[in-house]
Amino acid sequence: MLKKEEKKIRNRKQKSPEAAGNRQPKPSKTNKHGQLPRDSVSTSSERNNWHTSLFYNLVVVVSVAAVAVIAYVGFKSTRVNTPFSHDKLVDWSKLDKQEYYWGTYRPGLYFGTKTRVPYSLVTGMMWYPQDMWLLGLEPRMRHWCDQNDNLERYGWLKHDGKNFGVQEIVDKGTLIRTSFIKNIHGNNGGDWTAHINVTEIKPLPQQKRRITLLYYAAIENRTMGEIKPTIDQVIDGKYSESRLVSIDGRTEELGFFKINFSTLKGKDVQYSYLSTYASSLSELTETVLHGLRSVKGSIILPGEARNPVNNQENNLIVTHITADLPLELEVSFERESQNRKEKITGDNFNKMLETHEKEFDDKFERIFKLKEKGFSNARIKFAKLAFSNMIGSVGYFYGSPQVQSEHTQKPVPYWKAPLFTGVPSRSFFPRGFLWDEGFHGMLLSHWNLDLEMDIISHWFDLMNVEGWIPREMILGDEALAKVPEEFVVQFNANANPPTFLMTLNYILEHRREEFQTRHLDLLEKLYPRLQAWYDWYNTTQKGEQPSSYRWRGRNPNTNKELNPKTLTSGLDDYPRASHPSKDERHVDLRCWMAMASKVMATVSDILQKPSQKYMDTYEYLADNRLLNELHWSSRAERYSDFGLHTDKIQMKKIKKINRNNQETFETIREQLEDPKEQFVDSNFGYVSLFPFILRLVEPDSPQLQKILQDLKNPDLLWTDMGLRSLAKSSPIYNKYNTEHDPPYWRGPIWINMNYLTVAALHHYSMVDGPYQAKARMIYSQLRKNLIDNIFKQYKRTGYIWENYGDNEGEGKGSHPFTGWSSLVVLIMAELY
Repeated sequence: MLKKEEKKIRNRKQKSPEAAGNRQPKPSKTNKHGQLPRDSVSTSSERNNWHTSLFYNLVVVVSVAAVAVIAYVGFKSTRVNTPFSHDKLVDWSKLDKQEYYWGTYRPGLYFGTKTRVPYSLVTGMMWYPQDMWLLGLEPRMRHWCDQNDNLERYGWLKHDGKNFGVQEIVDKGTLIRTSFIKNIHGNNGGDWTAHINVTEIKPLPQQKRRITLLYYAAIENRTMGEIKPTIDQVIDGKYSESRLVSIDGRTEELGFFKINFSTLKGKDVQYSYLSTYASSLSELTETVLHGLRSVKGSIILPGEARNPVNNQENNLIVTHITADLPLELEVSFERESQNRKEKITGDNFNKMLETHEKEFDDKFERIFKLKEKGFSNARIKFAKLAFSNMIGSVGYFYGSPQVQSEHTQKPVPYWKAPLFTGVPSRSFFPRGFLWDEGFHGMLLSHWNLDLEMDIISHWFDLMNVEGWIPREMILGDEALAKVPEEFVVQFNANANPPTFLMTLNYILEHRREEFQTRHLDLLEKLYPRLQAWYDWYNTTQKGEQPSSYRWRGRNPNTNKELNPKTLTSGLDDYPRASHPSKDERHVDLRCWMAMASKVMATVSDILQKPSQKYMDTYEYLADNRLLNELHWSSRAERYSDFGLHTDKIQMKKIKKINRNNQETFETIREQLEDPKEQFVDSNFGYVSLFPFILRLVEPDSPQLQKILQDLKNPDLLWTDMGLRSLAKSSPIYNKYNTEHDPPYWRGPIWINMNYLTVAALHHYSMVDGPYQAKARMIYSQLRKNLIDNIFKQYKRTGYIWENYGDNEGEGKGSHPFTGWSSLVVLIMAELY
């Protein structure tokens, strides 16, 4: 539509001289060359005036048209990075900014702390086995969570999102336990203390296990402040050691502070340190590795190391401690303050930690009631771990993502903004994802509604004037360093499922009284953004046929993919119509919009705003007759997408000759028959279930009977570990999408969709209808299968996984994946 309007402006006809009231007089006789006689031109002042007037009017008309085009294009190009409003929702959040000022808000690290301000003092832990270096093997520095580190397990055992967290990391016979406690007082969060306890759990044959532990503090380049080391020089028979006693510093936000280091345990301890300049937070590991030196059989850091290039002030200080195990380091951060009642160090630390753990256990049982439901201690411990890793992975990010629209020739920066959000995976996806966060919110809102509403506020503050929110938020150097280049730019035509509306609906069902008591003012401020978001979906993602919807972002021109991906749906490579076109109808998006309409009607009623248009839209989209007309395949008896499609497609390797006259091979898509417009009903899977999982199917509908029948069919989706994403009978089941692109949503079991299915089964088991008993029976079996397998795979591997194999139930994909896979806690608690 925008392109059409732009073309109209460019092709708008300029007014002719006649139309402008400048009709040209009929000229006198011309000579044989068609020229006016010299005297007829040079002697007529009227003609001179006319020419001047004509020229002037043409210039004005052309100039006005040009300015209009430029203004229009400029207006459209700046909308993509213009904020919806300069009024910030986070200013209305009830979350106590002091209580949540400090935290473990660097989820991409094994352990790290920072504040919730744009440019922050940060701290973090690194380690490596000393013996690898001495054997001539360059040690793999542990710092950022990385699957290639091949750790046996790591993750939070208990974390309340506010006061404390306890984590265990197992690395090749070594157990590292990190404990973190805040002492909240005064301004800017008060103090905190961390204990890092390293013990041996698998002795080495005939030698002591020796480890190097590093802890650092750094300030980002744009942080107004400085840090300085305080050194204690220790001399023994080998060499002079430089032990970092503390880091003294000052920033504009924190004022003066001190970070103290105290070695509580350790045998044959050796110290060194580094004070240097790092160009960005993403370069900290490389900066430390570059500084390591071998001195008299030991690996140390060199102390002071000024930046040789630009002589920048040092912004990174690292303590380097090597010892035989056991080793325990205490790190305490203290602000200059008169309000401190007591320090949280030594015995005080242990007493406070015990108190916090007891409070956590009591609150966990009060909310989720797992002991009351009869779960074993082992499974309750697992559930606490799953929940703690979700809330312990909430991070604070700041930066400017790259965005693009059809009116910008290249990517442009969004405005700089903060984001407080959970992340799907600390190792692989340590950043914010729009549709993931809607699932996270259902679990987090049970624990701390203020926290969840603050997260929602941060996300909706990232809405632009069009009503669009980027589906993936990559903010800051550390987040950007983890993202492949092709996924960095976010396009404003691309959506993601509007799961935050699902979160709001969930909150209204479970926490309505508290929500309306504490957060009604925030909801009032949020409402215009909710309206804009809803309208954006309803206009940019609508289909060609009334009441139909279509995900944008599919590539209609590719011959590299078996079935062009639909990343915007959140289901990535789930098979859609083989040939993307504007006539596609996507059943899942239609159901999302029906759900969104109902929630908007509910929210409007709460705020006493007009709600009828939203309720009318919901009733229209939820009408089973119309839904069936557009999406029910009577041939296959299932809900389906509709589009230009053929199943007769395969990937074929062809031979090519490159410019060097060498043979190469390329895998491309081969089409064996022409596609036609039809239901994409040969593929049965999660997309087919959307009318059911979003509870649009009537309880007495024959479609519900068929869905329940198909759910239990092992040749389709049913397994003893959960529901697979795509039926075994599908022509694309478990097939690679390209030569190097393995199946993702083409068979594996995903917990978010299984959660929605379990919740729907629970719903239909509670409402009157002919299939109530059958829904209850399937609900019970599916719930048990999911809990058993996720727990079994955790016990076997030490991780909660992104998805699970549909044959053996093995964990697959990234790990730990304690985003929506942590919904297993809500399945255990039966909170739907």
